[in-house]
Amino acid sequence: MDKTETKNEEVTVKKEASSLTKTRYNHKVRLWVIGILMAIVVVLFIFFEKLRVALIIAFIALLGAFGLEATQNDWDLQKLWETKSFEQSEVGRDAKGNIKVDEMGKILFDKLGNVTTDKTVGKKADDYNCDDFSTQPEAQTFFLKVGGVGNDVNRLDGNKDGDACESLPKGTRK
Repeated sequence: MDKTETKNEEVTVKKEASSLTKTRYNHKVRLWVIGILMAIVVVLFIFFEKLRVALIIAFIALLGAFGLEATQNDWDLQKLWETKSFEQSEVGRDAKGNIKVDEMGKILFDKLGNVTTDKTVGKKADDYNCDDFSTQPEAQTFFLKVGGVGNDVNRLDGNKDGDACESLPKGTRK
């Protein structure tokens, strides 16, 4: 296999990350996943008597998750811990149930590509550029988490080869 084939395969994998990112925030998908997990726990409960206590605990946790998702309630646990306020740590959602954290309905990300509600550490994905990162692997991690080649709204990958901010030093990921 030559470098061109390897490069094309890498780009394909990175495009899949984009669809995963979109799916991850889909309200209906989250409800279905929780429902399927609940059904699996029920089936396991029927067949494995020795695991029943653990399965009851798992079912209760999934029931709580299903309830929170169905009512579209969510809290940023780190912010909740810091502020001790449910009101300040609430994560907003749009009419479809997708995460909405700022006035413009944009999702905020920290430099590692994680969703955050804290505007002091996060910005909209399209507000980031290569100057925001110290190394190429750090930029690459962010790039993949927010959608990769298929969703490069901030143009971290100018030549569309799947590698973000290639001019940055090749240090280690943070």
